[in-house]
Amino acid sequence: MSNTSKLLKEFFTWPDLSLPLIWRVFYRNLSVFRKTWKAQLMFNFMEPLLYLWAMGFGLGVYVSQINGLSYISFLAPGLIASSAMFSTTYEATYGSYTRMTLQKTFHAMVATPVSMDDVVMGEILYGTFKGVLYGIVFFLVVAMFGLVHSPLFFLIIIPLALMAAIFSTMSLIWTSLAPNYDSFGYFFTIFISPMFLFSGIFFPIDNLPAGIRFLPGLTPLYHAVEVIRPLVLGNVDSTLLGHVAWLGVVTLASLRIPLVMVKNRLVQ
Repeated sequence: MSNTSKLLKEFFTWPDLSLPLIWRVFYRNLSVFRKTWKAQLMFNFMEPLLYLWAMGFGLGVYVSQINGLSYISFLAPGLIASSAMFSTTYEATYGSYTRMTLQKTFHAMVATPVSMDDVVMGEILYGTFKGVLYGIVFFLVVAMFGLVHSPLFFLIIIPLALMAAIFSTMSLIWTSLAPNYDSFGYFFTIFISPMFLFSGIFFPIDNLPAGIRFLPGLTPLYHAVEVIRPLVLGNVDSTLLGHVAWLGVVTLASLRIPLVMVKNRLVQ
């Protein structure tokens, strides 16, 4: 049987998952994070904070309003989502690759009753946790600036969790194919940076050329921003449900892929 046939067969095989063992994998990563959380939070927190200062208070002086909002009010909710995106992506690329290759942590865990599916699902959950955590931390900064105007702000955890789960699966898929650390530069340059710049964080996507205006709608960051912004600013309407549904469907549809891809990488 060819390798491609084996992969296709794996996709349609029920995964070997155990909730207590997935929790063990997640808790192992969380225990390591508890030893270094101050440095890690600071590293992922400073960049969007600098964007908020430089563009919100600097460039914002020269921008009158966008869709009836001051520029910093328009910008801040998008940076909550991008902070979660970057933290999840760094964790599920560089972090997971280190555990998979240099540290051989995956190999050690599957030598116990933990299955490879448990390991990968634990990695997905941990990447999702990191995204939600950093998104909430940055939300608190936005709140301190007086930019939260809706009692529904606590609901941002839903789009944050769904978006972070998608980026966690995307990143693990790339990690399963990565030959070395240098290859992650391609992932960030081709996918992550364009999403950061063109998913409606810095300007409405209506300003994009008509021929490429549909592209942001294919990205999880755009849909998360379109949900988080009204939940923070208070102009909620029914269109939010469509964006949440998009995030939920893509999350469920993509979960199986990294389980198969990472297992195939380790078997090889």
